[in-house]
Amino acid sequence: MKNAKVATVPAELTEREAADAPTRPLKKGLPRILLLAGLGMGLAAAGVAGFHWWQYASSHEETDDAYVSGHIHPVSARINGTVQKVLIDDNQPVKVGQPLVLLDPRDYQVQLQQAQAALAVAKRQAETARSNIAFAAGRAGAQQTTAGGNVGAAEAAIRSAQSVVVEAQAGIPAAQAQLAQANANLTKARLDYERYQNLEKEGVVARQQLDTARATYQVQVAARDAAAEGVRQAQARLAQARQGVANARAGLLQSEGSLQDARAANLQTDVNRAQYEAALAAVQQAEANVRNAQLQLSYTRIAAPIAGRIGKRTVEAGQRVQPGQPLLSVVQNQVWVTANFKETQLAHMRPGQTVEVKVDALGGKAFEGRVNSFSPGSGQTFALLPADNATGNFTKIVQRVPVKIVLDPASVRGYEPLLVPGLSVTSSVEVK
Repeated sequence: MKNAKVATVPAELTEREAADAPTRPLKKGLPRILLLAGLGMGLAAAGVAGFHWWQYASSHEETDDAYVSGHIHPVSARINGTVQKVLIDDNQPVKVGQPLVLLDPRDYQVQLQQAQAALAVAKRQAETARSNIAFAAGRAGAQQTTAGGNVGAAEAAIRSAQSVVVEAQAGIPAAQAQLAQANANLTKARLDYERYQNLEKEGVVARQQLDTARATYQVQVAARDAAAEGVRQAQARLAQARQGVANARAGLLQSEGSLQDARAANLQTDVNRAQYEAALAAVQQAEANVRNAQLQLSYTRIAAPIAGRIGKRTVEAGQRVQPGQPLLSVVQNQVWVTANFKETQLAHMRPGQTVEVKVDALGGKAFEGRVNSFSPGSGQTFALLPADNATGNFTKIVQRVPVKIVLDPASVRGYEPLLVPGLSVTSSVEVK
């Protein structure tokens, strides 16, 4: 190649490139090393963070479907009336029993005065009825007491006569037993006497022994006759005792007749007493009317049922209110958290477990609490229109169960006025 040109390189440049040749690869590989080192450190940090997240997620159950709850006490009127004065303002703290609203009391004051006047009239009528029966009741009472005493004496006489009958009845068997014994002795004495007669004829016994047997026989005959007389006397005593019972019963009938006469004389007294009792019932009714009027008058002063803060005030002075009409609400200072956890999150959740609650309204401020209790049913169970899964196509939906979480008083100290029902929170339960 004749026309080819040969490039010439200065000798100085060649030598410099030769000297820099060992360091050029080193500068070219340095960013790669730094990149790999940074990537390794990032992976290590991500691994540590992922491990901590996994450890936290495996021991905690969290939901942001949670809200601050509290007792909200509606305050309503119990009677018809016109609002005379409203003593509170919106969001104002109140104490239990503190007056909130005053209704015009004049109508109820008049009703109380009428009830008190009716009570006075009823009491005077009762006193009049009582004075009418005082004398008649005393006289009739004396007559009835006398007749009652006679009845008591007659009853006592009957009991005494009956006891005599019992005694006489008990004497008859004894007398009959004595008669039976006397008959037995008489039979033995007769047999002995007859045997001695035969023996005396045969000359076996002496005449004196026969005389002794005869005397014994005669004694037993007399004893038998005496025992028979005893039986007859016992029977006579029984008949006499029974006659005494009959006489006592006749006396009782006579005494009871006298008692009935006394009661008949006391009939007018009973009528007067019934009138007095009716008057007393009228007094009791009038007293009940007075208490009712006092109660209705007390309802013109509407007081706070509980300590808390005023909310949802709709009442104004001059407003006409009806019974049961809501006027305002008192929100109790005690609050808790209602967290709606998925049913799949409840496997290891138990009452008493520690909970961290973060309140959105306070910039995620965290408070401590504990699981208090679980709802007896899911939110769907208590819904206004619960689903009927027995009809149509079924799609399984994970249900949520309300869980009550109570806040630690020491944790929320100083934040009580800021924690109000309805605030959104995030709840994390430590289940392991």
